[in-house]
Amino acid sequence: MSVKKIFSSLSVLVAVFCVSGCSSILEKKGQHFANSFSSAILESDDPVMIEQGIPSYLLLLDALVKNNPEQTALWQAAASLNSAYAGNFIKDAGRIKKVNNKALQYAFTALCQRDKRLCQPRELAVDDLTVILKQLDEKSLSTLYVAGSVWASWIQANSDDWNAVADMPRVEAVMQRVLALDERYQQGAAHLYLGVLATVLTPALGGRPEVGKQHFDRAVTLSKGQNLMAKLYYAKNYARGIFDRELHDKLLQEVIAADPHAPDLTLSNIMAQQQAKELLQSADDYF
Repeated sequence: MSVKKIFSSLSVLVAVFCVSGCSSILEKKGQHFANSFSSAILESDDPVMIEQGIPSYLLLLDALVKNNPEQTALWQAAASLNSAYAGNFIKDAGRIKKVNNKALQYAFTALCQRDKRLCQPRELAVDDLTVILKQLDEKSLSTLYVAGSVWASWIQANSDDWNAVADMPRVEAVMQRVLALDERYQQGAAHLYLGVLATVLTPALGGRPEVGKQHFDRAVTLSKGQNLMAKLYYAKNYARGIFDRELHDKLLQEVIAADPHAPDLTLSNIMAQQQAKELLQSADDYF
């Protein structure tokens, strides 16, 4: 499943300068830096450049979190970037798992800084986790969203491990709390994750396609149709899951025909269009 991606258009030279000389600034402006870092990536329309440039920025963020461990925003940025890189650009299965493990550790560090009871969330029973989550307010919204999205990607990378798959209800609890705090956060992206979680398994194994459909519809509505990943996974997980070829093709054609340029969505939209073309090409074999 696709998760939120972050990047920056800073050159490598600027990154090296920042690592050596900007730590004092980041201590005061870590949140602003992380937000700017994320927006620069999300609005890029050049996936090739991003693929080539991300490793330098992973090293940059490793240095930043090491030198500014109290900056929750930096842990979140590092978690999201590592997760995005693993999910979209790494091909080797072993490396995908390794980088996702790192991303999850970063996300959990940020979560722990928000509430010490959440330092080891995988060890909590779902009911206990839910009780703690209900006590968190809007100040924890971004931390929860990053933790949930990175955790979901980690599960996907470790889908051959049923102990990892067993974490899905915990991720769902986190994303449900995001919805409760602000359904419109990130243009309703939590609905997209909940839609995927509800449809990643077949009904025989506990999948809930109609619940997933409701979440996909809401994700499309809240983003005003601009989040093309919502329609992509609507087609891939729901339409394919119920063998609805007409809906499948309609959604994918809408993705391909759309203008991918949208605030904070350009990169993911371009990648959604690439995947939509591949899904359409394989449709005859699937249906």
